[in-house]
Amino acid sequence: MNGVLSWFDYLSTRGDLVAETLFQTLTYVVLVTVAASFFAILLGVSTRNHPFAKELSLSIASVFLTIPSLALFTIFIPIVGLGFTPSFIALFLYALLPIMRNTVAGLDSVDASVLESARGMGLTPLQVLAKVQLPLAWPVMLAGIRVSALLTVGISAIATLVAGGGLGDFIKSGLARLPLPNSLEAIWTGVILSVALAFVIDLTLRGVGRVTTPSGVRS
Repeated sequence: MNGVLSWFDYLSTRGDLVAETLFQTLTYVVLVTVAASFFAILLGVSTRNHPFAKELSLSIASVFLTIPSLALFTIFIPIVGLGFTPSFIALFLYALLPIMRNTVAGLDSVDASVLESARGMGLTPLQVLAKVQLPLAWPVMLAGIRVSALLTVGISAIATLVAGGGLGDFIKSGLARLPLPNSLEAIWTGVILSVALAFVIDLTLRGVGRVTTPSGVRS
């Protein structure tokens, strides 16, 4: 109980810093998720009828996830320096695979007979994609976007090691000062707020899914 009270006391005296780092992490999540979604969906759609290009794209995106997080964050420092940019690039590369894989899976899951019926009605290939394939694949694609957003929340904590800010600042500060007073509270702040942010983002994206998924597609 004393630990909880001391944590609330810690938060109450650092409201501005908490708000700033929370906003920094949220900025990473929003910008990375939007950019990765646009790129991955565009690539998935472009390669849907080209098996080799599709598998190559997925393989390259998979490679990024095998690179240790700290290495991927620091590898861009000689090129773009410290701060937001190397963190954004690393998070963007990590976020690609779930969205791209789910885009491919969603498009592939559309029944061939449905596509044939759409073509029989006189729809052009672009109309089939826009009016049939993408709406039917959207729930699967959105699931990939949700995974990427949550992945970004967690991995963004590493941005603090390259001067990228975010909630990881609290974790780094607490670990550096252990076992001094308020060190554990700092770690708790970074971890608990990251979990809370991930929960809110996931609920938000679930709501987006309910609003944007056609009623006939909802399970």
